[in-house]
Amino acid sequence: MGHYGPLIFALSEPPTNGPDVVAPYLCGVPMTTPPEQETRKIIHLDMDAFYASVEQRDDEALHGLPVAVGGARERGVVMAASYEARLFGVRSAMSAAVAQRLCPALVFVPPRFAVYKEVSRQVHAIFADYTPLIEPLSLDEAYLDVTRNLRQMPSATRIAEEIRGRIWQQTQLTASAGISYNKFLAKLASDHRKPNGQFVIRPHEGLAFVEALAVGQFHGIGKVTAARMEQLGIRTGWDLRQQSEAFLRQHFGKAGSHYFAIARAQDYRPVVADRARKSIGAETTFPHDLSALPELTAGLQPCLEKVWAHCQHTGLRGRTLTLKVKYGDFQQITRSRSFAAPLPDVDALARFSHELLVAQLPLPKGVRLLGVSLSNLVEPEETLGQQLQLAF
Repeated sequence: MGHYGPLIFALSEPPTNGPDVVAPYLCGVPMTTPPEQETRKIIHLDMDAFYASVEQRDDEALHGLPVAVGGARERGVVMAASYEARLFGVRSAMSAAVAQRLCPALVFVPPRFAVYKEVSRQVHAIFADYTPLIEPLSLDEAYLDVTRNLRQMPSATRIAEEIRGRIWQQTQLTASAGISYNKFLAKLASDHRKPNGQFVIRPHEGLAFVEALAVGQFHGIGKVTAARMEQLGIRTGWDLRQQSEAFLRQHFGKAGSHYFAIARAQDYRPVVADRARKSIGAETTFPHDLSALPELTAGLQPCLEKVWAHCQHTGLRGRTLTLKVKYGDFQQITRSRSFAAPLPDVDALARFSHELLVAQLPLPKGVRLLGVSLSNLVEPEETLGQQLQLAF
C-alpha cells in the first residue's frame, strides 16, 4: 500500500473549528428525524491543505515553505494555506494583507483549478470503488456511506485506511478521515487527527465525546456564537445538553434546534449522492446591535471574504446575490439582486452587497446579524465568455 504516515486512533484532544460559514445541516433533512433501525457507517474524507499541498507537490522549491494559494493583491483572499503557513495563524478566507502581516515570508501562488479538479476526479474515482453513496462537499472533501459497501468490508475503519493509502499512492497527497455513525460526528472526527490521520467515534462513545468538547469546537459554531453561549453559561457540550430546545430557540432562533440535536450527538441526515449545492453563504452575529453604516459595512466584510473564498475553493460562481438582515428583535428581512452573468470577483460581490445594504437605510432598529449568499450557481467553465458581458 505504500507509506503515507502513521494512522492514529485515539479519543483525547478535541478538534478545532472553522469560521462561521452558514452550515448546510441547518437546511434540508432535520437532524432530529427519528433514527433508522440500522446504525450507519459514515466516513468523512478531507484532503489535507489541498490546494497548497498540490502546489508543494508540483514545485519542489515550495517544499517546507509557508504557502498560500490566492491573490497577494490588497483585497486578495487566502484560498488555502499550507501547514507551515498555519503555524503563523494563516487560514483560508483570511485577507491576503492580514496573512502577509502574520507571516512576512508567506509565498503566494495563483490557483490552478484545472489541476485541482483533475486530482479531485482521481480521488473520487477511488471513493467510487467502495460505495456509490458519495456526497461531495467541495473538490477536497466528501461524505461516504459505507454501511453496505461494494467491497463487502465490515470495517469502516479499514475502508478509510485503504482509501487514504490509495490516495497517497496515486496522488502523493495525504488525506484525513473521520469515521462515525452520523455525519456531524464524522466531520468532527476528521478534524481530530489532521493532517494525515484518522479517528473513530463509535456509537457508544458519541455522547461522551460531545459532552467533553468546548462549544467553540463544534463544527458549525463559530466565535461569535460561542461567545454568546458563554455569556449564557454554556461552555461545553454537557452545558449545552442541559438547555431545553425552547431556550435555545429563544436565544439562537432556528439554529437552536440544531444545537439541541448536536448536544445529544444526533444527526440523522443521510449521505446524498451528488447533491447539487444551491447556494453559498456566510453570516455574522454581532456581540451588540449595530446601526451606523460604517459599522455595518465592516461587519459584513468577513462574510464577503468567506463567501468568495468558498467560490474560489469550489470554482462556483453565482448570478443571484442575497443580503440577510436580522434586527435586534429577531425580525429578519432578505433583499436580492440577480445578474445576467455570475459575479466575477470579490470586488463586485462587495460593491453590490454594499448597495443592497445602503438601500435599507435608514434602518428601523439595530442589527444583530448580517449575512450574504450567492445562488443560481454555475460551474467555472460556464462562466467563460459571460463575465466580459457583465456591465457594472
